[in-house]
Amino acid sequence: MAKIISKILQLCVLSIALVTLLISGAVYLTTFHPNAIEDEAIFSLASAPILKSGQQLKVLSWNVQFLAGRPNNNFFFDGGNDPWPTSQTLSENAKAVADVIREEKPDIILLQELDDGAERTHFQDQLQMLLELLPDDYTEHTSSFYWLADFVPHSELLGGVGMKMSIISRYRLASAKRYALPAITTDNILARQYNLKRAIQGTYLPIEGGGKLNVLNTHLSAYAQGSDTMVRQVAMLEKVLGDFAARGEPVLLAGDFNLLPYDTAYLSLSDFNRQYYNTAGTEIAPLIERYDSVPSLPETQGNGRQDWFTHIANDNHSDAPDKTIDYIFYLGKIVLHEHYVRSSDTLKISDHLPVVANFTLSP
Repeated sequence: MAKIISKILQLCVLSIALVTLLISGAVYLTTFHPNAIEDEAIFSLASAPILKSGQQLKVLSWNVQFLAGRPNNNFFFDGGNDPWPTSQTLSENAKAVADVIREEKPDIILLQELDDGAERTHFQDQLQMLLELLPDDYTEHTSSFYWLADFVPHSELLGGVGMKMSIISRYRLASAKRYALPAITTDNILARQYNLKRAIQGTYLPIEGGGKLNVLNTHLSAYAQGSDTMVRQVAMLEKVLGDFAARGEPVLLAGDFNLLPYDTAYLSLSDFNRQYYNTAGTEIAPLIERYDSVPSLPETQGNGRQDWFTHIANDNHSDAPDKTIDYIFYLGKIVLHEHYVRSSDTLKISDHLPVVANFTLSP
C-alpha cells in the first residue's frame, strides 16, 4: 500500500512539474525578450535628402499616449477605471497629432507610446496611421517595441499588447539599434515577463561631406518606486551619451523620462501624484546637470516654470499641466535657438505636451 501511495505522489509531483514547465514555456514564447543590443529596420528612400552641416534643424518630441486623448484617460494603471478609447476617439486624436506636426513642420519627430497590434487600440498600427496623415516628405522612419506580448492575462487587458517608439525624419536615416534599459527588479518573475521592456532607440542621420548626427529616443520606467531602477536607467543613458561625447559626435536625446527636473519639484504636486517620484532627490540630476537640455534646469526653476510643464496628471482632478518630465538633451556641435513646449492647443490630445526645439548643426 505504501508503495502505491508513493508512486501516486511521484506521479502527482511529475504532473505538477510538467504543467509548470508547459505554462512557463508558453509564457516565455508569447512574451518579448529582446537582446541587450539589437539592430532595427529602417524604412528609407534613396531619394531622401541628406543633412548638411551648418543647416537649421527643428525637432519635436512627444509622448502621444497611444492616441487615447484627454479627458477620459484615467486608466487602471493610474488607479482609474476609464474604458479604453473607441476607434473614433483614436482616429480623431491621430488627426490632431498630425495637424500639430503639419503646422510645426519639424525635421525630426520622436514619438513615444505608439500602439501597434494591441487589443486595447483595436489592433491599429498607429505609426502608419500618422504617416498617412503627414506630408509625403516624411519618408524616413524606424521603430523599437518596448511592450509586446501575444496575450496578457490581466483583467483590464486580456489580449495582445504592442507599443513602440518611433523616429520620423525628412532626412536620410542610416542604421538603427535598440538598447535595452535595466528592468524593474521588484516585480515578481511572472510580472516581469509581461511588463514593459524599456529601451533606448537609436539611429543616425549622415551629414553631407562626412560625419553624422546621432538621434536617440527613450521612455524611462514609471511605477518604479522602492527600487533603484531609475538610477540604473539614467546611468545607462549617461554612459551612452558619454561614449558619443568621447568620440566628439553630436547627439540629440529626447523622450519621456518620467523624472522631475530638480529635487523639490514634487512639492507642488498633489499627495496622490507625489507617490510616483523619489522624495530623496530626482534621479535625472546627473543628466540635467551635465548636459544641455530643453527645457534647461534654470527654465524649470524660474518664474515662468509653468511654461515648461509637459505632463497633466491622469487622475481627472485637473486639466492643467503640473510638472516637467519630458526633455530634449543635446551635446556636441549643436547650437540651440527657439524652443518651447506647445501647450496652447494640445491639452486635449495627450497627457503629455510636445517639446519643440530649433537647432543649428555647427560646421
